[in-house]
Amino acid sequence: MASASASDRLRLTAAVTASMFRGFAARLQASQAMRWRWGTQGAQRLLLAPPDLRTPDPTLAGDMYAGRFLFAGHLMETAGRSPFETPAPSEAFSDALHGFGWLRHLRAADTETSRALARSLIADWMDQHGHYRPASWKPQVTARRVISWLSHSPMILADVERPFFRRVLKMLTHQVRYLQATTNEAADPSAKLTCLSAMTFAGLAFQGWALHQRRAGRWLGDELDRQILLDGGHISRNPDALIDHLLDLLPLRQCYVARELEPPVELTRAIDRMLPMIRFFRHTEGNLAQFNGMGLTRPERIATLLAYDESRGDPMSNAVYSGFQRLQAGDTVAIADTGGPPPLNASSRAHAGCLSFELSSKAGRLIINCGAPVRAMESWDRAARSTAAHSTAVIDDTSSCRFAATGWARARLGPVIVAGPRKVDVSREDGAAERGFRASHDGYAADYGLIHERMLSLSDDGAMLSGEDGFLPAPGGRTSSQNQSFAIRFHLAPGVTTSASSRQGRIVLTLVHETWVMEAEGADITVEESVYLSSLNGPRATDQIVLRGDCAVQPHIRWRFRRLPAGSAEETAPLETDGETFLLPE
Repeated sequence: MASASASDRLRLTAAVTASMFRGFAARLQASQAMRWRWGTQGAQRLLLAPPDLRTPDPTLAGDMYAGRFLFAGHLMETAGRSPFETPAPSEAFSDALHGFGWLRHLRAADTETSRALARSLIADWMDQHGHYRPASWKPQVTARRVISWLSHSPMILADVERPFFRRVLKMLTHQVRYLQATTNEAADPSAKLTCLSAMTFAGLAFQGWALHQRRAGRWLGDELDRQILLDGGHISRNPDALIDHLLDLLPLRQCYVARELEPPVELTRAIDRMLPMIRFFRHTEGNLAQFNGMGLTRPERIATLLAYDESRGDPMSNAVYSGFQRLQAGDTVAIADTGGPPPLNASSRAHAGCLSFELSSKAGRLIINCGAPVRAMESWDRAARSTAAHSTAVIDDTSSCRFAATGWARARLGPVIVAGPRKVDVSREDGAAERGFRASHDGYAADYGLIHERMLSLSDDGAMLSGEDGFLPAPGGRTSSQNQSFAIRFHLAPGVTTSASSRQGRIVLTLVHETWVMEAEGADITVEESVYLSSLNGPRATDQIVLRGDCAVQPHIRWRFRRLPAGSAEETAPLETDGETFLLPE
């Protein structure tokens, strides 16, 4: 795995020190001694309720009424107790429970029972968590709770008695004041952006909060300029972050319009850049490419967001600031990661997938990355982030990035990337008959003295994707005495079947209504077991094509995926995997 240099260790030490300081400041701001800073007088009236663009499921209301709560892949059965008294099965479950996003399901049920349950659970939360507790008052969880309470205030507060109404508004004010005091201590950029969105929602929703609204809007605009890159990508390089933030920013813009106020120019500018980036990551059948923490695509969310995209044109091909390339011709799309790791504080979900790609056609996805698991499980999370879980080259079964897996860095910063590719060179090479790029990264230079270079080219009719992987000596590098074997992996999407061709060095891939042939030169080709992690029902077995060889003996490997014309046939024979389990490095 990539070694941490002295500068990497210095950067990590500085980040840990800053995190410790932020943690101390947050605890201080949350203490009783500083409670006066949050203010005692709050809003007396709500002027609007922000729309919630996330799709509800009213059938879940019945489960909640029966004491069954399903969040982040975990089920809690409360047996008549409040869910806030029952130990949470995971941190992700706890965050979802205390974030109150599930109020949308109760509101969609639109029954007196669901409304009464919503109010009862909010009262339970205020009784048990109205004062600071670390798990329920994380800044990002508090922000999500504020947005949820505001969005569903018509259900929560309609026709209620005055004491409950005043208590809810006082608690909302209390939480917003807390966010004012602690948002700057949030280490994760996405968390900070959510906090600032919640503060701006509150400024627009509360009567008499004009000064707060202008200040929060200014802070939000500054943060959007820092986090949303010029091509519309998020600083974390995670497509899922775009979805989450757009589902907040679009209603926020609507709130400005409803209040007859001009939205911050940074907000409008960010939305206009982010929406086309959703289309950039979109495959032909609608799924988003699985890079850096992107897992299951929720089609209803993508459809909602794309309804706001007025550009409607073809997506860009070169997202140079985000570090991605898109090749599109006919009904074929290839999307590749050509960027290094995101900044350390934004890398807790980033993957070691530099130079990986995904391929799709009209019939569906063909080549994928393994994705991110829907249910948070540390072992699978760690496996999903490894280079071996991506459709790219791996040297000596080692990831091109090193993660903070244990120890003091992990405890303070989470599973961030502490070392990885420092230099990624990319050149776009579009011609009359094809479009493509050539890219390289130095993630293996420190340990193996090698540069991984990859070329991808898509024919003008979309019927052939050609590729070449090279393993070149790093400039001024020292060749390692360790084994320098390589494995070039192509993970297959679920539903793609494989069979052996009558010609050596070929694998036939069958999708619904389409047949492709994979051909390779200069390496042993096998089909092995793989796993698709982004399934709603948990990890799902699939296959991968693997090209193996020695970096010194076979420094250049050429391969291609070719779609057979409709009606043509390829002589095939049954093909079984070699029995090797999908191995992921430590």
